[in-house]
Amino acid sequence: MARILVVDDEEGIRRVLHQLFEYEDHEVRSAGGGAEAISIYAEFQPDVTFLDVKMARMDGLEALTKIREHDPAAVIIMISGHGTIDTAVEATRRGAYDFLEKPLDTDRLLLVLRNALQQQGLVQENQRLRGEIESRHQIVGRSFALRQVLDRVEKVAPTDARVLITGENGTGKELVARAIHRLSPRADKAFIELNCAAIPSELIESELFGHMKGSFTGAHEDRAGKFELADGGTLFLDEIGDMSLAAQAKVLRALQEGIVTRVGGAKPIQVDVRVLAATNKDVEDEIAAGRFREDLYYRLNVIPLIVPSLRERREDISMLVRHFVEANARQSNMRPKQFTDEALDRLQRMDWPGNVRELRNTVERLLILASGASVTGEDVDLLVGGKMKGGGLSGDLLGCATFAEFKEAAERAFILQKLRENDWNVSETARIIDMPRSNLYKKIERYDLVREG
Repeated sequence: MARILVVDDEEGIRRVLHQLFEYEDHEVRSAGGGAEAISIYAEFQPDVTFLDVKMARMDGLEALTKIREHDPAAVIIMISGHGTIDTAVEATRRGAYDFLEKPLDTDRLLLVLRNALQQQGLVQENQRLRGEIESRHQIVGRSFALRQVLDRVEKVAPTDARVLITGENGTGKELVARAIHRLSPRADKAFIELNCAAIPSELIESELFGHMKGSFTGAHEDRAGKFELADGGTLFLDEIGDMSLAAQAKVLRALQEGIVTRVGGAKPIQVDVRVLAATNKDVEDEIAAGRFREDLYYRLNVIPLIVPSLRERREDISMLVRHFVEANARQSNMRPKQFTDEALDRLQRMDWPGNVRELRNTVERLLILASGASVTGEDVDLLVGGKMKGGGLSGDLLGCATFAEFKEAAERAFILQKLRENDWNVSETARIIDMPRSNLYKKIERYDLVREG
């Protein structure tokens, strides 16, 4: 069911269209003039508006302009008993979706409405997908280290300067590249990404510059490369440190001259591409070892940008956890679980060698495997092994003052985990851990163990 606004100064026309659209199960409102239509539009927010051209006081073209000023995405179909080509052209210029002449043909009317609603649906779907993409590529955090990065992004984005983004794996170098593109004058053009480490060295040139049919085994047709696909937009070369020296030389030429040539081709192709590059390697060490061209490094490293590790911005972890919980809830259509303060504290004290990517995967694991209504500190201890400082032992265990305290804390964690694994079946748990059931009951009471949820 759609919301439809009918605007016409003839009551008979309004009544007929109102009945027709209601019969089609749509919600319909009507207005007898342009000023009334604008007032109703703001409150009703119709999906489609049918707007008469010739009306007293404010005509349809003026009403069309004012509605489009209020809502640039408005879908408006103009109707007129005195249609001319000039009027239709002017209505289209002002943003009308279509133009129908009176007397109105029912079949034609419903066809145009159906097409308009389909377009409206596509627009809304594109907005939803764009929102999901923006959410997925959002840079989350308020730490000083991250603010420094974002400040530099804001300064460099409006320019065409090349940026070399460095940082450990999983820190979000791609997100930074996308943010630069999104804030640049090229934002409405393509953002093309190539992971240089994922492409075999013998195919990297074809991926970058394209190839001609028959130029090598498997080249069954002409194909554009990433530089061509990114023309007018941004090309992001991820893991640039893994690119072969031969490919580096050709990238250097493309940067210097703005020209690429397909593998097996002879015709140079002019391209306008902003190149952003990223690597987790120390490029200067790679240059010293003869694995990276120094001249290419200076071409790419016009603006250096270092993305901090998660260890350098631990204060962002709580915010990142909430972000991943909400994203997971949207994707799985489930109510989000809360992380207790103890759980967040444990996550903040981990080393995170995999950085934000590792944190995201860990949050997803905890949401799936934690049995209670919320994720607790004990869940983190039991389900996120091997990530605490000290060879995988939790901070609580390592914080024990004596060996006796450590043994008690470890025993409590072990028994709790086994009870969870056996759905709190005490008899089965006692059998599996080879402990008399009476002893296990005593341990449960001693450690004040309670089933979650």
